Amino acid sequence: MTDDLTGRLKAEARRLGFDGVGIAPAVAPPGYPRFLEWLDAGRSAGMGYMHQHAEARANPDRVLESVRSVVMVSAVYGRRTDPTSPGGTRGKVARYAQGSDYHESLWKRLESLLAWLQDECPGARGRAIADTAPLLERDFARLAGLGWIGKNTMLIDRKLGSFTVLGALLVDVELVIDEPQMAGHCGTCTRCLDACPTDAFAGPYQLDARRCISYWTIEHKGAIPEEFADRLEDWAFGCDVCQDVCPWNRKAPEGRQPELDPRPEWVNPDLIDWLSRDPDEFRKSLKGTALSRSKRAGLLRNAALILGRRGSTEAVPVLIDRLDDADPTVRASAAWALARIGTAEAILALEGRRGRGGDVVPDDVEGAFGGVQPPDVDGETPAGSDRRV
Repeated sequence: MTDDLTGRLKAEARRLGFDGVGIAPAVAPPGYPRFLEWLDAGRSAGMGYMHQHAEARANPDRVLESVRSVVMVSAVYGRRTDPTSPGGTRGKVARYAQGSDYHESLWKRLESLLAWLQDECPGARGRAIADTAPLLERDFARLAGLGWIGKNTMLIDRKLGSFTVLGALLVDVELVIDEPQMAGHCGTCTRCLDACPTDAFAGPYQLDARRCISYWTIEHKGAIPEEFADRLEDWAFGCDVCQDVCPWNRKAPEGRQPELDPRPEWVNPDLIDWLSRDPDEFRKSLKGTALSRSKRAGLLRNAALILGRRGSTEAVPVLIDRLDDADPTVRASAAWALARIGTAEAILALEGRRGRGGDVVPDDVEGAFGGVQPPDVDGETPAGSDRRV
């Protein structure tokens, strides 16, 4: 009965659209001690919730008390994208966020799988998880035979690659456990480590969020420190560099779930358009997408920093408008970008707001100058001055 039920459950999972499915034992995750070391080393950066829920990750029975099996599923997302710079005034969005929010997509399918199991086993209890509970998903995916954890800390499957999202279904039903993925297949390859623009890997399998573009563009709230404000490359949300260069993704399939297909407005979006949009309209456009994680303030902050780094003079008018934005993070980032661009118009706008209070916090503007001299009365920067921060 158990073998038959497990086989039929896996078939149902694939029918629901999952690309991978495996069963892991409901045990303490092997990587938990290493997770605690990662936290103790400060490599979770400002993600305080990781510390708050650290103990709950010690065993899946902290999430579902009666759990006996962990059903792990994976789904390939999106389409292959051009890894080169989009140029102009456009930015890049990580592939997983170009479509609808994968959390909702996974959760609905997992709920359907749970309903199927409960029809087969009346009285069965379970909980569907799609980044919605403290669980070390990659650890359990490896235990379920869905792949190995690569040097970039991503789960990699030989056939599916690493552009996959993971979900879990904790159940109190005894299912047949799959053989864990014991061997890794990264070999001597270090392309992911070498390609990282911010050197976010302290070594193989050691990601330091304090240096990660994905952390700064998604999780971090408020202004981004100078060291990384200038190093976002083209990434307005997330980063795919360590996956783009992975050889296991060369022949990996594209996603089969239509809702995770990229939407045109989120593929290489026009950053000036982001900065120009009505705030309420922009917030509404984020609903149902993973980009809502950063909120309007985070996305406009990222857009301003990218345009400032590029020296995009065409962005100056809208950046000047954002000096009067209601959000202090947006104001500060616009000021930084204008100081980096450094045209007479940009510097005049900053100088005009020095010490005004109300519309622009004085520190936003003072910090943006960073030694840049204001223009003279004719609107020209004095000879020999440095217009850049």
